[in-house]
Amino acid sequence: MSEPISIIVVDDHPLFREGVVTTLMESGKFNVLAQAGNKDDAIELAEKHLPDLMLIDVSMPGGGIETANEITARTPIIKVIMLTVSEQEQDVQAALRAQARGYVLKGVASSELISILEDINKGDSYISPNLAVNLLTRSAETKVSDTVEDFNLNERERQILEKLAIGMSNREIADDVYLSEKTVKHYMTNIMHKLHVSNRVQAAIKAYEMTKKR
Repeated sequence: MSEPISIIVVDDHPLFREGVVTTLMESGKFNVLAQAGNKDDAIELAEKHLPDLMLIDVSMPGGGIETANEITARTPIIKVIMLTVSEQEQDVQAALRAQARGYVLKGVASSELISILEDINKGDSYISPNLAVNLLTRSAETKVSDTVEDFNLNERERQILEKLAIGMSNREIADDVYLSEKTVKHYMTNIMHKLHVSNRVQAAIKAYEMTKKR
C-alpha cells in the first residue's frame, strides 16, 4: 500500500474544518499534518511541514487567495487546492493566477473530494464542472477558434480545447472524440505547450481570457 498523502487543512470554521479532517483521515489515504484558521498560521505550517497538498478556504482571515499565492511562491512543491462556497468568476481566476491546482465547491461529496485530491496529488488539476461551464462556455466554439490564429492550434487541438473549456475530463473527451485517453493526454500536453501554461485548467482559462481581450 502506498504512503498516505500528507495534507494541511485551512479553514476558519472549526466545525467544518474538523469534519473535512475526519473524512480525510478515515479514508486511510491521507495524513493530516496540521490545521489552520488564518493566513499567518497556514504559511507557517506550510513551511514547517511541506505537505503534499494544502486545502484552503477562499474566505478566511488574511484571505485564502492571498494565502495560496504566498504559499505557492514560497513553497512551490506544495499543491494548493481551494475549497470554497464562492462561485464568483473573479475568485476562480484569482485562484488560478495564484497557481492553485484545484477549485472545489464545499457542496462536493466526501468520496468525490477524496478522488479529486488523489488526482491532484498525481499531477492533475481540477475545477468544479459547473463553474467551468459558467466561466468558460460563452460561445465556446467561436472563442476557441480564435485561439487557433494566436497559438497555432491544429483542428484536433482546437476540438479538444473546446471540450476542455466546458469542463470535460480527459476520459470524457476521449469517449466523445473517439480517441484513447492516452492520446488525449498527449494532445493536452501539446496544447499546454502552445498556450504557455502548466496545467489543463490554466489552458481552459487562457482560452477564455483570450476572448475577453477581443
